[in-house]
Amino acid sequence: MELVHNSTSQPTSPQHHFRFHTQHLHLTSVFGNDWFALKAEAFARFFGTPVFLVAQTVIVGVWIALNTMGVFNFDIYPFILLNLAFSLQAAYAAPLILLAQTRQADRDKVHADADAQHREALAQASEQRQALAVAQTATLLELMRQNTELTEVTRALSERIESLTEEVHRRLTKGNS
Repeated sequence: MELVHNSTSQPTSPQHHFRFHTQHLHLTSVFGNDWFALKAEAFARFFGTPVFLVAQTVIVGVWIALNTMGVFNFDIYPFILLNLAFSLQAAYAAPLILLAQTRQADRDKVHADADAQHREALAQASEQRQALAVAQTATLLELMRQNTELTEVTRALSERIESLTEEVHRRLTKGNS
């Protein structure tokens, strides 16, 4: 597997790091991706936020204060209607939270699989680079051996030319004398 990079050593596509996740996009959650499932999951996630907790605390405080001071008398002490509202909230919150956890677990599993594939692809790319480096090293060693042989042949030929030149020179100077 070959990774394509531009001159800044960054992936060529902005979504390049998600390439192993794209093959899992066809998978849908057990609960689907329809409007209800998405809104239910968003609502379940909202249950744990500080905004929800503070808002609920304020509403309960105002509810108790207004009914205790007599401004409203629709839910006097022991606040049965408030207890019913909390029971209703709990009855819906628990399944919604489970739905959100299940959907998140599905996403986590798919992402873990994609990450494992990514790590495997990186390992294969590393092995390929290592094999290429070994092959290039062997090629360089062979080229160095050939270069050494050529250098030795050149030296031997140069010595032979020098000796022949000296012999020709000696014969020519001997023949002229």
